[in-house]
Amino acid sequence: MADGRPLPVGRIDGTADRHRHPTGGTARPTHGIVKPAEPHATPELHHSVGRDPVAPSLLLGQQEWSTLCNHTAGKSQTSGQDCLYASSVNDQQESPPENADVEEPIELIEQEKLDLLEAEPTPKQVTYSGQDFDVEGLVRRLNKNDILVPTFGHDDKRISSAGFQRAFVWTRPQMDRFIESLLLGYPIPGIFLVRQADRRYLVLDGQQRLRTLQRFYDGTFEGKQFALSNVGEPLKGLTYETLPEDQRRLLDNTFFQATIVDTDGSRESLEVVYQIFERLNSGGTQLTPHEIRVALYAGPFIDFLEKLNQGQDWRAIYGKPSPRLRDQELILRILALYASAPTYKRPLKVFLNNFAAQHRTLQHLNTAVLEDLFKRTSQLIAEAVGRKAVRFQSSQVNAALTEALFVGLMRRLDFDREITADGVAIAIREIQSDPTLPAAISRSTADEESVKARLETATRRFARA
Repeated sequence: MADGRPLPVGRIDGTADRHRHPTGGTARPTHGIVKPAEPHATPELHHSVGRDPVAPSLLLGQQEWSTLCNHTAGKSQTSGQDCLYASSVNDQQESPPENADVEEPIELIEQEKLDLLEAEPTPKQVTYSGQDFDVEGLVRRLNKNDILVPTFGHDDKRISSAGFQRAFVWTRPQMDRFIESLLLGYPIPGIFLVRQADRRYLVLDGQQRLRTLQRFYDGTFEGKQFALSNVGEPLKGLTYETLPEDQRRLLDNTFFQATIVDTDGSRESLEVVYQIFERLNSGGTQLTPHEIRVALYAGPFIDFLEKLNQGQDWRAIYGKPSPRLRDQELILRILALYASAPTYKRPLKVFLNNFAAQHRTLQHLNTAVLEDLFKRTSQLIAEAVGRKAVRFQSSQVNAALTEALFVGLMRRLDFDREITADGVAIAIREIQSDPTLPAAISRSTADEESVKARLETATRRFARA
């Protein structure tokens, strides 16, 4: 490094002139542009200290890259006007006060709706079966962990295809009326289960109903006695234990129809489950594509995303945590495009699913390098411009602009070429004023050409800074 600080990780091959790679390999530089190493594997980053890139870039020609990267890191200090602008870049756009947080919408935003509706290029067929479960048997299986309601987004060693469930959200009136419906013999909707290789069942759809049953049989809810109250007079005040024998028998022997999909935990079978849930995902508060992804691919990689999501500088740029995990998805987009830009093709959700699936257990991923680059980039952007860097003519974070800034600056740092905060501010100013930018970050942002255009713009500007 230019300032002599040691790298956070050692050279992989122990030599002085080769660099470390987020995917665990070593080779020649391309500023984070990657080459496929093998089918279905994340390509390795290629770079080395102090050399011009020798592999043609997807975004810039080889000769142009060589020209750009021969500029010195101190170029940002050549113009008094540029330095003045760098110190005043925060004043160039109208936006909230520096520390103001704008509430994110809880409902799905337009892009998330489009992502959910976008067709998969090769949807898979699925085999399923039907089975009836009596209520007493369902509760017994839940208590024995033979039926699992997976925790949202976190690794559970018992689960090979983690869950799609939100926290328990039913209110007491909803719970009471559901139990009343069963006791009155009303028809009820079926549940959706995934049967994994160890024969456990995972709840794909039906958490609220099953948890309500489990709590009613247990007799408590939130530390209080679960006695029916929001029901007709004949049932008011009754618990499971105080139900008349005939009504208890009726409840025990009521059958739920379950649709069961088998999975072996493989990437292909998990993708099928993703597609099924995506099509079931309706009514109430729909899950976003990333909320489904986080549930399906829960494990060390998702935990790594959340670790980066809690970084102080990242939070200073993004704002308060997103209640719909949009901040975490944005980090996934940054890492996936930084490591695998040449393989990108829409749908974006499939590209991100594949990256999350490949690295679910952090295999073939040098997290130390990625964490170092991401944190250094966050620190530089926070110091140079702050929150306004990732907001474009709006008080909301622009995801497409954010991923371009981070990928472009991470590529610059990946060359071990230091850049000052003033240089970063100047580059961000040039990126935000580039005439090609608005179209690339506001319309059809998932199109291959839009992704290519904004990454090229950001990478070019940071290379010259």
